[in-house]
Amino acid sequence: MLEALRRGAQTRVAKLLFGLLVMSFGIWGVHDVFNGWGRGFVAKVGGTEISDEEFRRTFQNELDRFSQQAGRRITAEQGHAFGLDRRVLAQLIAGAAVEAHAKQLGLAMSDKTLVEGIQSDPDFQTDGKFSRQNFESLLQQIGMSEQGFLSLRRKDELRAAIIRSMVEAQTVPKPLFDLMHAYNQEKRVIEWVKIDPEAVTVADPTEAKLKELYDKDKSKYMTPEYRKIQVLTLDVDALKKQINITDEEIAKAYEASKATYDTPEERRIQQISFKDKATAEAALKALRDGTKTFGDIAKETGAKDTDVDLGLVAKKSLIDPKVADVAFSLEKDKYSDVVEGRFATVILRVTQIVPGVTRTLADVKDQVRDKLATEKAKAELQDKHDEIEDNRIAGKSLKEIADSMKLPFKEIPATDATGLGPDGKPVMETPNLRKIVSRAFAPDSSNDDAGIELGDDGFAWVNVLSTEAPKQKTFDAVKDQVKTDFITADRHRLIDELAKKLADRVNGGEPMTAIEAEAKNKVEKTDPLTRKTIPPSVSQGVVTQAFALPQGKASYGPSPDNTTQVVFKVTEVIPAPPASLTETDELNKQLDQELANQTLTEYTETLKKQLGASVNEAELKSAIGVSDE
Repeated sequence: MLEALRRGAQTRVAKLLFGLLVMSFGIWGVHDVFNGWGRGFVAKVGGTEISDEEFRRTFQNELDRFSQQAGRRITAEQGHAFGLDRRVLAQLIAGAAVEAHAKQLGLAMSDKTLVEGIQSDPDFQTDGKFSRQNFESLLQQIGMSEQGFLSLRRKDELRAAIIRSMVEAQTVPKPLFDLMHAYNQEKRVIEWVKIDPEAVTVADPTEAKLKELYDKDKSKYMTPEYRKIQVLTLDVDALKKQINITDEEIAKAYEASKATYDTPEERRIQQISFKDKATAEAALKALRDGTKTFGDIAKETGAKDTDVDLGLVAKKSLIDPKVADVAFSLEKDKYSDVVEGRFATVILRVTQIVPGVTRTLADVKDQVRDKLATEKAKAELQDKHDEIEDNRIAGKSLKEIADSMKLPFKEIPATDATGLGPDGKPVMETPNLRKIVSRAFAPDSSNDDAGIELGDDGFAWVNVLSTEAPKQKTFDAVKDQVKTDFITADRHRLIDELAKKLADRVNGGEPMTAIEAEAKNKVEKTDPLTRKTIPPSVSQGVVTQAFALPQGKASYGPSPDNTTQVVFKVTEVIPAPPASLTETDELNKQLDQELANQTLTEYTETLKKQLGASVNEAELKSAIGVSDE
């Protein structure tokens, strides 16, 4: 819905409503498709129909929002590919169902209540008062009539009122809170030992065994699919090579921003603040007499190291101009006079001086030229993009366009889907290789009409010339790989068997230290863990098992890197302590949200059975502007 209709979107009710709308497609399971009913309507919930116009408007609002977030224009086709149309449809269906229920209940909103709500909406106010001009300005921006807006607002308020009535009075039952707190905050301590992979010995497989493995899993030993492609690249770096920057332009740009090329002097400054000038004067005398050190004075004032040391800073970084002037005129390791600054009375000391560097035009000429060329290239980028598209429409090949526009072009004899050639090396030296290759291996890759955006600084066009299907590698060609696969698999099997054996020994009464020799590693012990605490030394699977076992029992699970097994024993179970105020508030909020979501899910399931929901797929595709082709 329109943003102006979502005032209060941070409230609990509005968030729940949004959650309902987002998840409702999965709940509703809108699969019934038929044609011939309600031309001009994309869906129906009971007797309530969702018009093409309402769908298009809401879909366009979502496209605009996503475009703003992505920093580029998202087309309707791209939105459809992302599933945005289905998300919007789900929102509208859920809203229509709640609206239909409101009608069944005889609920309505008076014109007076509706008007009062709009007049009190901050979106339409200036200086705390309703502004008719703001209201009409919004209507103009979103392309809606006043009547249409009021109708949408009325529907939205009714939906919110129904949901509010169900969830506002909900409270979290204490038994549920206690159960979840005990579950979340219970802690356990485990002893564990990681089996050294060298603790097991894998016999070399025979030739026959390797052939057997090869024949059993031939599909694993195939060459990848290769595609022969052409790539035309348009980026800032390529355009910069075509741009001529005159010495006059360089000199002018340098003079306009000369200071940006200089490195200012920096000083490491220490300061001590005092409550008044008299105290500061007394401290300064002690410093200059040598009876006290700077550290002594700082300690007496109660200052921390972070209060005293301002770090290595440039003059412009200091907020107080008076302090800055004194600090940058002070000799190294000398004490300043008492400075009555804007915020405090201080004594300063400079312990390090890093001289500034002034760079002449000759020093930075290349840097200035590159900066100007980059700016010009970025300004020309879109025009060059459009020129390429015009040439393509005119029927020119990528090679012809590249030659005429002096742009990078490469014909790649063979690349797989990861951007590697038959030699196992990248087919192009570019950080955008994956994007380019993904385009070549996309389902519609035979159609080279669409260029690829390479971030903010370029585009690429890809043309697939031919495809080479995967081929079976011969046994001799992959014999070493087959052997490696066999040894790896057999080692995992033997480690699993050893882990089970060691865990059984511990469960039989032996201490964990008794299995160290066979595991070829030392036993270690964790700090108390919660279910959400996953230390680097053990995996999520081990922690999950540890909370399912009783105290004193052992088991085993994969190591974090999945190269071996970890045998562990639960040595201590620590019940959850009473909940703190912060924990109580956080858990209550979480459970409150989950209970409300459950209530709304049950509510929408009931509406589904009572009302039914259908989608007219033909009208939906027409509204989006896509076809089955």
